[in-house]
Amino acid sequence: MQQIPVYVFTGFLDAGKTKFIQETLEDTRFNAGERTLLLIFEEGEEEYDLSAYPHKNVYPVVLDQQSVTTKELQALAKQYKAQRVVAELNGMQLVGDLYTRFPEDWAVAQEVMFADATTFMTYNANMRNLVMDKLVGAQMVVFNRLTPGQDTMPFHKLARAASRRIDIMYDYTDGTSAYDDVIDPLPFDIHAAVIQVEDQDYALWYRDVTEEPEKYHGKVVCFKGQVAMLRRNKDDMFAPGRFVMTCCVEDIQFCGVPCRYSKARQLESRSWVKVTASISAEKHPLYHGDLGPVLDAIEVVPAEAADPDVATF
Repeated sequence: MQQIPVYVFTGFLDAGKTKFIQETLEDTRFNAGERTLLLIFEEGEEEYDLSAYPHKNVYPVVLDQQSVTTKELQALAKQYKAQRVVAELNGMQLVGDLYTRFPEDWAVAQEVMFADATTFMTYNANMRNLVMDKLVGAQMVVFNRLTPGQDTMPFHKLARAASRRIDIMYDYTDGTSAYDDVIDPLPFDIHAAVIQVEDQDYALWYRDVTEEPEKYHGKVVCFKGQVAMLRRNKDDMFAPGRFVMTCCVEDIQFCGVPCRYSKARQLESRSWVKVTASISAEKHPLYHGDLGPVLDAIEVVPAEAADPDVATF
């Protein structure tokens, strides 16, 4: 099945999405005549000027992000014989919810978030779940309308709380721009004989080890977690982990790592344990065919509950 690449642009109203897409489609390096289905899920003050494009194979369609169906998207791709899709999303809707309705042959090639620096922190304070929803999946976030010399650290910290791998760019009102080059050290030593993960650092460790499992291959880790039993291999595996909150109570989820342990069946579900284990990067059903961390227990002992019991970034 030949896949159709989808270029997704997210952000709240008047964040600069339309202007960027317009300029991108005017660039012959991006628009070389490919039949492009332009999906507009949010109409702002800016409008697309199709006459400025070097090629006319761009087909804009306005849709309701909340109600659009897979069949509608499939029909549009077929109608316009789309070779690729460019989508401007509605900032007040969840990105992931739309992705579940993408046709099977649509593959997200890139997701970029645009954020107006003059209003972004207000959105974060009042609608943090929507902010984090967009930051978590984006490969890049562009903070625009910054004044020269403005402190960018609050934006840096917020983006890094969502993803350690996201690229960050700052656009200033004087026309200059710059990439964020701040390097955040991990709060634990991954080169130590045993990586000691403190209670307050579990969420950061879990995200890092699941994003880059090869980096941890062959290393030993020690952390505190709750016992979760797996549906498969109940006799010799369990998944120690923690409940993790990314942004708000509604998004709390259990984040555990599969662990081979010969006495797994003797463990009590939801009990707290301190696990020392070696890490390997393997394919496991929990990772849907991708590489992920798998533990081999060296020691599993009862422990007091972590403080706090819900891990945060």
